[in-house]
Amino acid sequence: MELFSDRGYEQTTVAEIAARAGLTERTFFRHYADKREVLFGGSAHFRENFIGALAGAPASLTAVEAVAAAVEAASAALDEFRGREFARARQRLIVANPELRERELIKLADVTVGMAEALRARGVEEPEASMTAELGMASFRVAFERWLAAGEERKLRELITEALASVAATLQPGG
Repeated sequence: MELFSDRGYEQTTVAEIAARAGLTERTFFRHYADKREVLFGGSAHFRENFIGALAGAPASLTAVEAVAAAVEAASAALDEFRGREFARARQRLIVANPELRERELIKLADVTVGMAEALRARGVEEPEASMTAELGMASFRVAFERWLAAGEERKLRELITEALASVAATLQPGG
């Protein structure tokens, strides 16, 4: 992160990253396909947090309630994972680079697809499974952006709850 922040993403080389980490380039490539993956190395864990929380939601919950519970539970890990300042620095890099924005969108789309699959496994039919997963991820994205905003001090989970409530209110007749 320091190299990317100091030199810029495009200007930072794998050799520099490896040297900063005390590794050889060969060792770097055993762990990462390219330098982009340094920023996305936790994607599988991120996905599993969402899908695992959804799969573990009580069967008595509706699809919307299960997705809301999963998004809230998964977001709690982000509050603690490397902290908000790391997330802000990472997000600045992503926003500034089209290749990284594309990779971030792919990661989020993969989580959304996984949530829809988990909903179908719970017996939720289409198009409700896909729509509910999309609404859950949209709520997460809005809350995450707010969480990163300068001056914001609330926990991500609080912002997720607020975003989900906003979606629910919007979907009500007259909302």
